[in-house]
Amino acid sequence: MVKIMRYQAIGSTKLNASIIGLGAWVMGGGSVWGPNPDDRESIRAIQTALDAGINLIDTAPAYGFGRSEEVVGQAIRGRRDQVLVATKCGLWWDDERGSFFAQFDGRPVRRSLRPDTIRIEVDRSLRRLGTDCIDLYQTHWPSVPPDQTAIADTMACLMALRTEGKIRAIGVSNVSLEELKENCAHGEVASDQLRYSMLYRDPEKELLPYCARNEIATLTYMSLEQGLLTGKVGMDRVFHPDEFRSNAAWNPWFLLSNRKRVIDLLARWHDLTDQYDCTLAQLVIAWTAAQPGVTHVLAGGRTPQQVEENAKAANLKLSPADLERMRRDVEALGQPSLST
Repeated sequence: MVKIMRYQAIGSTKLNASIIGLGAWVMGGGSVWGPNPDDRESIRAIQTALDAGINLIDTAPAYGFGRSEEVVGQAIRGRRDQVLVATKCGLWWDDERGSFFAQFDGRPVRRSLRPDTIRIEVDRSLRRLGTDCIDLYQTHWPSVPPDQTAIADTMACLMALRTEGKIRAIGVSNVSLEELKENCAHGEVASDQLRYSMLYRDPEKELLPYCARNEIATLTYMSLEQGLLTGKVGMDRVFHPDEFRSNAAWNPWFLLSNRKRVIDLLARWHDLTDQYDCTLAQLVIAWTAAQPGVTHVLAGGRTPQQVEENAKAANLKLSPADLERMRRDVEALGQPSLST
C-alpha cells in the first residue's frame, strides 16, 4: 500500500502526527455502538491505518471499559515505533470517587481528575496498551462538582507523570475556553480534542482561534457525525434505542426530518466527488482538515476498507471556491429540529 499521508506536529512538541488520525471509540463496543465489533477486524483496521501512514491512534479506557485500549495494544505489538498512542484519563468506574457522569452498559461512570485515580488509570492504560510510555495523555472530560479537583492539582499530576517518563505530552478534551486557559496556566498543553464537524461548528467561535494563536493542536472528533456525513446512512436505517445515534439530545441530525436535509445536501455534492475523484467521506474530511485552527482530524472505522478510505483524504486539496461553496451549503441548513 502506498502511503499518502501528511503530518503535522502536535502543538509545540516533537510528536509528528498524521493529520488524519484513527479514532478507536467504536472498537470498544458496547450497546451505544450497536453491533458488537469483531476484535480481529478491529486489529486489521488498525494495522491497515499504519500501512496507510496513519500514525495517530486515539483511544480511552472508557471505550468498552478497557477493551479499545487492549485491541490497540494487540494491533501495535511489534510496530510500536510507528505509532503515536493517544489515550485519556478522567472517566472512572471503580468506586464513588469523582462525580457521576453517565450510565454505560449498566455501570455508573464518574468524572474524576483526582491525582490518585489518574495514577491508577495511567498504569492500567500502559499495561493494556503494552507500552512503557503514552505519547499523548488527555483529560477526557473536565472535573465537575461535587467531587471537583482543581485544575492546578490535575495538571501538576500530569506534569509529574511526564517527568517520570510515563507520558510524553499532555492534552485536554471537551473543555470550555476558560477551562482550556486555566489548564494552560498550570502546565504545558499540547492539544485540545473537541467535537467539530461541518454540522457542529461551535468551536469556530472561540476554541479553534485560541488554539491557532497559541500553537495548540486540535484533534477533532465526530467530524463525520458518526457516519451520517459519509452518505451511507439512508432514511431506512434504524438504530437501536440504546445507541448514541438514537439520542436526539446527543445528535439531533439523525432524526428523520433532519437526516433528510443532510442526505439532500450530500446529494448536491456529487459533482464535487466526481471532480476530485473522491468519496463523500473523503470530501468531508478534507473540508474539515482545511478549516482554520484544525490540525488533526480523528475518524473512526470498523473495517480496513473504511480506514483506508479515510486515510486517502489526507492529500485531497479542495479549492478555496469549493471550500466556500460547501460552507455556504452547510450554513444554509441552519440548526437541526429537536422534534420528529
